[in-house]
Amino acid sequence: MNPTRQRRLTIVLAILAAVIVAAALVVYALQQNMNYLFTPSQVQAGEATSYKTFRLGGMVKADSIQRSNDSLKVTFTVVDAGGAMPVEYTGILPDLFRENQSVIATGHMDGARFIATEVLAKHDETYMPKELKDAMAKAHAGKHIDEAANQDKQQL
Repeated sequence: MNPTRQRRLTIVLAILAAVIVAAALVVYALQQNMNYLFTPSQVQAGEATSYKTFRLGGMVKADSIQRSNDSLKVTFTVVDAGGAMPVEYTGILPDLFRENQSVIATGHMDGARFIATEVLAKHDETYMPKELKDAMAKAHAGKHIDEAANQDKQQL
């Protein structure tokens, strides 16, 4: 092979390898920054076990908010159609945070409880994030399918 062609081929292969390595690093970095949204029933079903950090979305259960007297620690329960998850948060909660309202908490699991690093509350009575609405609808639809199957079995 001609030395000039061999040099060009070497340069092209080196550039191609550098582009592949750069693309792989970008994809890896983006995956580390993704936060997936799960409902309490999905977390209890084990769908979130492979994620170090994720978002938990649902409704704040009535009479579940407990505030510490000597710190900013707050514990509450997030519920959806099929599950409930205890949440612990240390910090200042949003003004719109209250019982029976939608909430999205970012954090990680610590045993059977969710440790939140950030808590977001919905901003008006009709708003619910699309991801949370879809996840809750999917969980609710699955529950209706299970109930319908149980009713059919009972009728037989």
